[in-house]
Amino acid sequence: MKTTFLRTVAAIALLSSAMAHAQNYPTKTITMIVPFAAGGPTDTVARLVAQSMGNTLKQQIIIENVGGAGGTIGAARVAKATPDGYTLFLHHIGQATAPALYRKLSYNAIDSFEPIGLITDVPMTLVAKKDFPAKDFKELLAHVKANQAKVTYANAGLGSASHLCGMLFQSAIGVDLTTVPYKGTGPAMNDLLGGQVDLMCDQTTNTTSQIKGGKIKVYGVTTKSRLASMPDVPTMNEAGLQGFEVAVWHGMYAPKGTPKPVIDTLSNALRVALKDPVVKQRFADLGTEPVADSRARPEALRAHLKSEIDRWGPIITKAGLYAD
Repeated sequence: MKTTFLRTVAAIALLSSAMAHAQNYPTKTITMIVPFAAGGPTDTVARLVAQSMGNTLKQQIIIENVGGAGGTIGAARVAKATPDGYTLFLHHIGQATAPALYRKLSYNAIDSFEPIGLITDVPMTLVAKKDFPAKDFKELLAHVKANQAKVTYANAGLGSASHLCGMLFQSAIGVDLTTVPYKGTGPAMNDLLGGQVDLMCDQTTNTTSQIKGGKIKVYGVTTKSRLASMPDVPTMNEAGLQGFEVAVWHGMYAPKGTPKPVIDTLSNALRVALKDPVVKQRFADLGTEPVADSRARPEALRAHLKSEIDRWGPIITKAGLYAD
C-alpha cells in the first residue's frame, strides 16, 4: 500500500513538473537540427521558418547542421535527445524513405518522434550544367539514351531528395547513368555550376535562383502544373515524361516524450510562421508555398509520414536499394 502511494505521489510530482515546464516554455535558446549541409534546400526552409517561429516564441532558434547517411545521423541525434522542447528536427521526405533504405536504423521513423507539423511541399526541377548540349527535354532524352555511359548525374547522397528523383527519372526513361553522390546538395550544386557533372534533379529552393540567373539549364518541373515563379518552364509531363511527379515535403519533429503542451506551443508557432508574409514571399520566390493550416499540425504530419513510408517502401525494395 505504501509503495503504491509513493508511486502515485511520484507520478503526480512528475506530471506537475512537466506541466510547469510546459507553461514556462521556452525559457532558453532552442536548437533545430537539420540533417544536411548548410546552404542546401532543407537548410533554407529551416532557417526561414526558425526565424519567424523564434519571433513568436520570443526565443532564438539556432540551426545545427548534422549531415551524413541520408539524414539518419541527424535523426538519430534527435531521437536520443532530451524531450524538453529544446531540440527540434526538420527533415524532408527522407524521413519516410529511411526505413526501407537502411536496414539497421537506431531509431523508429514514427515512434521515436513527436510530430509538430508539415511545412511545405517543394517541387523539383531537372537541371543540367550551363553548356550541356541538349536545348530541350526531347534533345536531353535522345542525348542521354545515346550517351548514358558518359552522362553523369549528381545527387546529395543515398536517400536524399535528389537521389530519389534521379532514381525515378532513370527508371522512367530506362537508362542507367553514372551517379555521383555528394555529402549534401550544396557541394553537388557547386560542381554542377562548375561543369564537373552533367545533370541533377533538385528542389526549387536550391535551383530557382541559379535557373533565373542563367547559370544552369532547366528541362522541366515535377509538378502537375507550371510554377508561378517559372511560368516558362514546362512540367515533366508536358515535356514528354507522362505521369512524372515528385514533391519533396518537409516536416518538423521533436523527440518522443516531449510534453503535449510544448508540442502544441511549437505547432502554433509553426502555423504562425507559415502565415508570415515574409516567409510566404520567400517561399514563393523559391517556387514553393506553405502547406494549408490544417496540415501544419501534429496529427496531419503523423498520418502523412505513415502514408509516405507505405508508398516508398515497395518502390525502394523493388529497386534493390540498400545503404547497409
